[in-house]
Amino acid sequence: QVQLVESGGGLVQPGGSLRLSCAVSGSIVTSYEMAWYRQLPGKQRELVAVLTSGGRTKHADSVKGRFTISRDNAKTMVYLQMNSLKPDDTAVYYCKFSDYETDYWGQGTQVTVSS
Repeated sequence: QVQLVESGGGLVQPGGSLRLSCAVSGSIVTSYEMAWYRQLPGKQRELVAVLTSGGRTKHADSVKGRFTISRDNAKTMVYLQMNSLKPDDTAVYYCKFSDYETDYWGQGTQVTVSS
């Protein structure tokens, strides 16, 4: 079993930055995938960025060059650094841990970009 605890959301002005954190604990596995998703108001949840256990990353075109997914050296924390934020980045952001059997989701954290 895996537990995810998110933090770092809040209110920020356009052009500002936030760093979301996801603390990962539980079963030790060799192969896994971490991802950040977001759900815009009234919209379907969408993939933002992916990080594999091998350290490979991929970012959605809508955030490429502005957002960066990363992990710490102990691989217990996963981050989403968000720069140059826009009002249309306003959403609930979720972290997800996937192994070969199960997807685990964080509780979500609200990010609001507004002047």
